[in-house]
Amino acid sequence: MAAKPKRCEVWVLSLLYSALVSVSTLTTASDLTWDENGYVLYCPCMGRFGNQADHFLGSLAFAKALNRTLAVPPWIVYRHHAPPYTNVHVPYTEYFQLEPLKQYHRVVSLEDFMDHLAPTHWPPGQRVAYCFESSVQRSPDKKTCPMKDGNPFGPFWDHFGVDFDRSVPFGGLSFSSYYIPHWTKRFPPAEHPVLAMPGAPAQFPVLEEHVGLQRYVVWADMIVEDGEKHISTLLPRPYVGIHLRIGSDWVNACKLLQSGEAGPHFMASPQCVGYDRQTALHLTLPMCLPDLTEILRAVKLWVKKTNAQSVYIATDSESHSADIEKVFKGKVKVVSLRPDVAQMDLYILGQADHFIGNCVSSFSAFVKRERDVHGRPSSFFGMDYPGKKKRDEL
Repeated sequence: MAAKPKRCEVWVLSLLYSALVSVSTLTTASDLTWDENGYVLYCPCMGRFGNQADHFLGSLAFAKALNRTLAVPPWIVYRHHAPPYTNVHVPYTEYFQLEPLKQYHRVVSLEDFMDHLAPTHWPPGQRVAYCFESSVQRSPDKKTCPMKDGNPFGPFWDHFGVDFDRSVPFGGLSFSSYYIPHWTKRFPPAEHPVLAMPGAPAQFPVLEEHVGLQRYVVWADMIVEDGEKHISTLLPRPYVGIHLRIGSDWVNACKLLQSGEAGPHFMASPQCVGYDRQTALHLTLPMCLPDLTEILRAVKLWVKKTNAQSVYIATDSESHSADIEKVFKGKVKVVSLRPDVAQMDLYILGQADHFIGNCVSSFSAFVKRERDVHGRPSSFFGMDYPGKKKRDEL
């Protein structure tokens, strides 16, 4: 995971984001035409990158099912510990390529939509918000969709200069494929050209049927170039990549397992226990919060199996690099880069010869999905062979 950035790094990154948005505008604006089939807009307002990525895949599938163009939102990066002490809205294209998404369905960046389509086709005065009736109950007048209620909702829409003029609450619908005909009938594009929603039109974690859409999420050239430089200079192959999700917030979350308040399906755990609730494997505490003993056991196992020459550690807290180095007595190189941009961790973990992730973490889930697309092996702490019961591992 990412370490705390320095002031200059944040400033430089902000300039880079602005420059990339400008380049995107210059190169794509002339190609934009209004889609009479309509658009889907949403705020990626639940959680950090891993959760946003899960929701993105589901939203992409939802837009395709409705045959509407998806306005791809920026990633929301929370930087309250460094200037400018607020959210940073990072264009999708800063981390990933937009074009591969079009192999699956029609997309446009939300930046381009707002700059070049909205002024004519979705101007101020005609901006309608759509939300569940239950959401309306949170608003003071009990009639308005709480599109900008609190952070990150308010800052997200303010970033694009959007205020909503009226609300259309709805009930009796969900985002599953069963309800698609109902969506189409209730909100025909001719009468409802832009479906703007307060959150992603998708479930968390990502549905099993949408996991394969990860193949269309392709790293931007800049990420690939920088990532490959780090790998070639720091990590002799074969290398094992591990994700340690062990920070204080995660410790508190995993306590729900100990108390029995959480069952086998807990956050991103379907990726390893299975999506069927009736047959889901048991979710153990080490799968959510591995202790040092479990971390060392798993690393030793896969370093031996892969004959690894190095280990890469991505972490939100302690890296345990000294403990891991001690186990291998200096014969295996141990690296924890702690990049300012967490996506660099994701890239390096995705390229590893073997990956050990956290079963419950959506950050690990992103890596696992990408590796599955490319046929690269993965495991989890507490589960060496995903999808198999403990006795099958013996």
